[in-house]
Amino acid sequence: MDDCPVKPGRVIIVTGAAGGIGRALVDIFATSGDIVVAVDLPDSGVIELGLCLGQPHLGLEFDVSRHDDVLAFCTLLEKRFSRIGVLVNNAGIGPTMTATVDTPIQDFQRALAVNLIGPYSMACESAKLMKPGAAIVNVASLAGLLGNPKRNGYAASKAALISITKTMACAWAWRGIRVTAVAPGYVRTPMVAELETAGKLDVRAIRRRVPIGRLARPDEIARPVHFLASEQAGFITGSTLVVDGGWMSFNQPGEAHPTQGRTPGAELLRPVEDTDARTVVVMDGAKGIGAAIARRFAASGDTVVIADGDGGAAVKLADLLGDKHLSKRVDRTVESEVVALFEELRKRFGHIDVFVNGLGVNGTFAPDLEQATAGLKNTLGINLTGAFTCVREAAISMRPGSVILNLATSCKLLPLSMKHAYAAYNAGLDMLTRCMAAEFGPLGIRIATVAPGHIRASGDLQCETPTGTRPRSLRQEIPLGRFGEPEEVAEAVYFLASSDASYIYGSILHVDGGWSSSGDAGS
Repeated sequence: MDDCPVKPGRVIIVTGAAGGIGRALVDIFATSGDIVVAVDLPDSGVIELGLCLGQPHLGLEFDVSRHDDVLAFCTLLEKRFSRIGVLVNNAGIGPTMTATVDTPIQDFQRALAVNLIGPYSMACESAKLMKPGAAIVNVASLAGLLGNPKRNGYAASKAALISITKTMACAWAWRGIRVTAVAPGYVRTPMVAELETAGKLDVRAIRRRVPIGRLARPDEIARPVHFLASEQAGFITGSTLVVDGGWMSFNQPGEAHPTQGRTPGAELLRPVEDTDARTVVVMDGAKGIGAAIARRFAASGDTVVIADGDGGAAVKLADLLGDKHLSKRVDRTVESEVVALFEELRKRFGHIDVFVNGLGVNGTFAPDLEQATAGLKNTLGINLTGAFTCVREAAISMRPGSVILNLATSCKLLPLSMKHAYAAYNAGLDMLTRCMAAEFGPLGIRIATVAPGHIRASGDLQCETPTGTRPRSLRQEIPLGRFGEPEEVAEAVYFLASSDASYIYGSILHVDGGWSSSGDAGS
């Protein structure tokens, strides 16, 4: 191989590149114009993959669990490229499916070496070649979040990888390196096919257990990874995005989806994307984050309905966006107004494609014993009951392929001692999303939550901002060292509403600069 330096664009490392998800990752990054360095084990076919991609892409063989191999690999990259833009830690080995008492310690250690120590080593060495703006995305697993029998080493390694994602995100944020993870559910890959052939996996039973009724395609994991590695995810770090078809959202006896007689078509091939303009309703969409979301959808050619209690601000924004966009004055705490809104929209458009449930009101800080019950009731009435009413009516107006996105905040994971109502609302809304994902999955309606942290909006701060708190002290609590912009939340919402997020049901995506991943009380 020629070792002379080249001047590349963004250099992307994909480990485990020859497998199902790995190959999809290689394809999507290469198609996007990035330079892909695909790596995998000897005799995996990765060399041939690199040759098929052509220059300047590379296919290289090495074992991520061998630290000497990792060092040699990074030395080679340093000679050839000026910098590394993205590392995708995708290499991994699956569960042995062996009973605990029959598991050799070597098998347990091998799972840790490949699925945890190897990715950590790759991240540490690759980070030395990264500049601000670079990203690391770890491919974890649903097994790292939920317990299952006979998956000890695999599950432990993936749970540890999710934890390390958070700690690396906080530790490296000052260097401008973002670290995130995806946690796939069951994916139709060669690994899954081997388990099915060996009689260790009942795929039909899995389909019945998933609200969406099928396994994911490899590209449905690759596309969320691609988003997390992009500039559009610039305020997302430390987050783990679950991509599981709603598996984690279903928690009761019985089947999450009716039995199907054959393999669903969407499990084998990506459906042809509908390119028609969508009808998008943004509740509380006149100002701040809501307005940024409305502008993002309008910029893509969608028709936006801006619903807000401030009718004047809604009219003003709709006029700025153009003639085809609408404004509606709606108080979402008044059930009759919400019902009337969606009845009118059904008559006008026939159906709704995307509904975005805005943030509602920010809670107030008060000493613990001074927080009146009336305050709790008021906040829950606006932010939780009002949100429920909106989702209920929006769902009536939807068809398969439609999307509901609830906006909560990162407060849910880090309860604030003097903001009981706010923390309760966020936890309740997150669970509403999960319950509805389990219910709406078989209907083909996707629902997820976006949780912003400290966001600067309209010259002030929106979301987790206690009155009287100095911006400087707030910045010190955010690993990325800055406030987010409304447009960064809008990009996350737009992604989740797109077909690139087609296997994301009931999940929560934190857009908070790493705030919910930091367990430190200080800076």
